[in-house]
Formats: sequence, structure tokens, C-alpha cells
Amino acid sequence: MSTIDLLLQGFQASLMPECLLAAAVGVTLGTIAGILPGLGISGTIALLLPISVRLSPLTALIMFCGIAYGAMYGGSTTSILVNVPGEATSVVTCIEGYQMARRGRAGAALAVAAIGSFVAGTLGIVGLTFFAPRLANAALAFGPPEYFAIACFGLVVLSNLSGKSFLRSLLMVFVGIMLGTVGLDPTSAIQRFTFGIDELGGGIDFIILVMGLFGLGEILDSIGRPAEESAVQRFRFRELYPNLSELKRSAAPIARGSVLGFFMGLIPGPSATISTFLSYALERKLVTPPETWGEGVIEGVAGPEAANNSASSAQMIPLLSLGIPFTSSTAVLMSGFMVHGIAPGPLLVTTNPEIFWGLIASMYVGNVMLLILNLPAVGLFASLLRIPMRILMPVVTIIIFIGGYALSYSLADLVMLFVFGVLGYLMKIANFDLASLAIGLFLGPMLERGLVQGLIICDGSFVTLFSRPLAGTFLWLAVAIIGWGIARWAWNGLRACPQTGPSA
Repeated sequence: MSTIDLLLQGFQASLMPECLLAAAVGVTLGTIAGILPGLGISGTIALLLPISVRLSPLTALIMFCGIAYGAMYGGSTTSILVNVPGEATSVVTCIEGYQMARRGRAGAALAVAAIGSFVAGTLGIVGLTFFAPRLANAALAFGPPEYFAIACFGLVVLSNLSGKSFLRSLLMVFVGIMLGTVGLDPTSAIQRFTFGIDELGGGIDFIILVMGLFGLGEILDSIGRPAEESAVQRFRFRELYPNLSELKRSAAPIARGSVLGFFMGLIPGPSATISTFLSYALERKLVTPPETWGEGVIEGVAGPEAANNSASSAQMIPLLSLGIPFTSSTAVLMSGFMVHGIAPGPLLVTTNPEIFWGLIASMYVGNVMLLILNLPAVGLFASLLRIPMRILMPVVTIIIFIGGYALSYSLADLVMLFVFGVLGYLMKIANFDLASLAIGLFLGPMLERGLVQGLIICDGSFVTLFSRPLAGTFLWLAVAIIGWGIARWAWNGLRACPQTGPSA
């Protein structure tokens, strides 16, 4: 049978009433999990595993997948409204989305995030439907040297994400990398830089850092501003949705983010988060005028939101085709398969075709449900900004601390959350780049592990590291970008020098 025929059979199974209900429950719970900081995809699925035993395998897996891609959109809601990322993939959405909310365009940002999520998610599922086996085999080509190369390339490209002072941004990247070294050494497993505090043995949680820097730091900053400056601009009902100009401007970033996110999703590790940063950096290069970035540019919401949803669809390819989870959320999703006695992998499509094709068909249905659920709710979400700041900010603060505690039920996390909140507030006053610090912490551990393990594989030879096809490509691209930056800096310096003619 052809792929189309098998997919149609999958639709027959996924459109059964119990499967439709499971998809609706999954995308709703996923959206809520994304909105609430600290809950996350893995925690939500883990909580529902015991309940899913009573469901049929296909129904349970449809619900779990709905949670996974529903959370990708939900995380953008709090990022846009109150500058608190619900998921790691929504960190970059804070940069432009929150500024749009402050200008009274929260509804437009939320609607574009929903539309971008739907388009990118659907395109990602199309790729999953027709190209899964071939792309899954290509994804296995990534090893530690490739991780190191991607981390280097990412740091070079993203080191000055906000476009502020390059030296200040570079400083924040190095501070982030230094924070990433706290915890266990990747080779000896010895604790380092923990100062005898056992709670730091596992390192600094990325979500704790971004919730503190962006969320709590913004709250402290709003307290220090006059009431008229900290208040969000009001909006009218007809301004809840994007206008024609904003939709046109969002179309190309959504397309670019979808393609970028899909291929990034095939890379093991936190590729969905990396894809959002890369998408934002790409849009900054392509969209003009550059001076408007950081003040609420719609492209800075559309591209990254499309990228993270497309990447989440692509992450299903190695799970379903190879039985290999590339992320923590797909690992928990794999446990959902195991609970029902189903082994994802190459034999899934032959031994359980109704599960394989029913699950893929349900993703199309779930994406439509997600759009139907979230577009009408834009007004409801945006209306939260009508609440007076003296009431809204204490509520958001409570939610942040509850979310921080729910990550690992540790009081030490709450202390770090407060410390990073104060640090974020001081950095905003000093005009330092918060995003660069987050990027350094996020990519730092990946950079270190990839370098150490890669050199072991390459017998300590950097030449071998540069000669590997994929790793070498990314490393030479990083070198070329650094060289171009130095050359441009030198050229601008020469042009700025006063021209002195020969004396008479």
C-alpha cells in the first residue's frame, strides 16, 4: 500500500470519538503545561502515565503527543504576556513578544504564535510522514565532535543576539559558560565549583535561570519604575488580532523557521531551543531596519515560534523510526510506548501499523485542534493585561516560585531563582544582555562535553576534529564568521581614521 493509503487508514483510526477526545485533552493539558513555568512536557506526561494504563495504546499515545506539541505553543503565552518563559523553547520569544505586549499588541503576538505553530507543526508532520526513515538514519551521524562543533557555531552566531554592545554581550556569554561548569565534571564525575553545597551538584537549572533573569528580574524592574512607565498600554477589541501588514511580515519568517526547526530537530539534544535562537538571529540579519529590534518586532515572534514547533515534530522521527529518544520529553514519551508493551523503532510500522499511522494522523488533527483552541482564546489571554499591575505582578511572582519549586522540589532552587532575579534586575539597569547569559549557560555544558568526548574519539587531535565532514563544516563556518567580523572591525577602524594629506 502507498503512504497515502496508509495515512488515510490512520485518519480512520484517529478520528474515532475516543481518539478525538484524547487529542483534545492532550493539547489542552499541553497548553496549560507550557503556560505554567516548571511543569513542562516530561512532568505532565509522567503524571498521566499511571492513568493511561486503562486506555487503549493508540488513545494514550495520542494524548501524550498532544501534550508534547501543545506545550510548545503554551510556553509562548507567558513569555509574551509577562516575560516569563513557560518552556526553554520560549526564552527568545520574550525579547520581542513582551515588548509587543507592552505596546498593546499582545493579541497580535499571541495570534501569530498560534498561526506559526500550526503551519510549522503541520509542515513538520508532513516531513515525518514521507521522509522519516531516511532522515532518521542521517540523524545518527551526529556524535560528540558534531555536538561540540554545533555549540561553537551557535555561540559565534548568537553571542550578540540582541544587537547591543558586542563586548558586553561577549562578557555575558562567558559568564554563562562559567555558570555552566558548576556541578559534575563530565570526565571524572567530581563535583566542582559547588562550594560544598550539595544542591549545586547537579548544576544550575536552565529554567531556573531564565525564570529568574527574565521573569523575576522584570517584576523587580517594574516595581522600580513609575506606575505610568510600568503599565502595559491598553488595547481595543479590534487590535486583538494581527493586521494585514503583520500577517504579511510574518509569512516569510514562519516559512524559514519551519525549515530551520525541522532540520535542527533531527540533531540529538536540546535542538528545539537552539533552533529558536538561530531563527531569531537569522531574522535579525534578514529583516530591516535593525534598530527596531528589541522594541517588539513581529518577525522575532513568528520565526522562533515556528522553529520550535517544527523541531518538536522532527524529534518524533528518530523516536518512531529508530526507537531512539533524542530529548528528555521524547524519552518520557517512549516510556508511554513501553507501558503499553509497544516498542518504537524500525519494526513499529510493520508490527503495529495502526499505531504508527494512527499516531501520525492524530498529529494533523491535534494541530488543527490547537489552532481552534488558541486563536479564540487570544482575547482571554490578552485581557489578563487589563489587570492592574499591583495585582498581576504579585500573582505572577507566586506562580514563578511555585514553578521553580515544582522542578525538583528543592528550596535551593528557590534561593537561586531569587538570586538570578536580582541579577537580572541589576543587569537590566546596567544595560547588559540577558539573552547572551542564557545562551552561554545553555550551550556551555554541550560545548564542554562535546570537546572532551570528541577529543577522546579523535585521539586528542584537533586536526581530526576539523576534518570530520559535519563537525568540520560547522567549525570552519564559525572560523569564517569570526574572521569576517575581525576584518569588518579593522576596515571600519581604518575608515574612521582621519585622512591626512601630504604637507605643503
